[in-house]
Amino acid sequence: MLIIFFTTFLWSIINPKENFTCFLEIIPALIGVSVLALTFKKFRFTNFTYFLILIHSIILFIGGHYTYAEVPLFDYIKEIFHQSRNNYDKVGHFAQGLVPAMIIRELFIRKKVISNQSFFNFIIVSICLAISAAYEWIEWGVSLGTGEGGDAFLGTQGYIWDTQSDMLFATIGAIIGLILFSKIQDKQLQMF
Repeated sequence: MLIIFFTTFLWSIINPKENFTCFLEIIPALIGVSVLALTFKKFRFTNFTYFLILIHSIILFIGGHYTYAEVPLFDYIKEIFHQSRNNYDKVGHFAQGLVPAMIIRELFIRKKVISNQSFFNFIIVSICLAISAAYEWIEWGVSLGTGEGGDAFLGTQGYIWDTQSDMLFATIGAIIGLILFSKIQDKQLQMF
């Protein structure tokens, strides 16, 4: 998985559409893999969770290379379905909910964080929504602080509800992740 991670990372930084946007988009993946490397001996996630982290990182690298508003496949999809914008950023925000949900879920289960299981999924989804909101604040702050340089990072493409729909997609991603992948993760958690 590390070979795929670093190969995709190297591809993303070779001749990106905009260097500053590329840096902003890929830095979360680089910080994440650094934290995972530093904590690997103390806390090793399941291979399934690492796989999801890899997929999210690849999504970030693609968005960094092209900018989220100009990913070629999603330009093609925009034309075919007569959409008003390139919606690749919604894939990123969906993953921004799904992947943290599975990370948090594994941490909560293995560290026995929540004893009352009736609120388990609600708390996980709420944390994912808080992460998404915090990320929207970061996007807003970068855009205000850098002007036009941050506009590609903000990526609204003229859509006034972009921030709200980004948070909605993250919430949907978290919910779908918990519904679809909890049993798969549980099987791998039996190894611990």
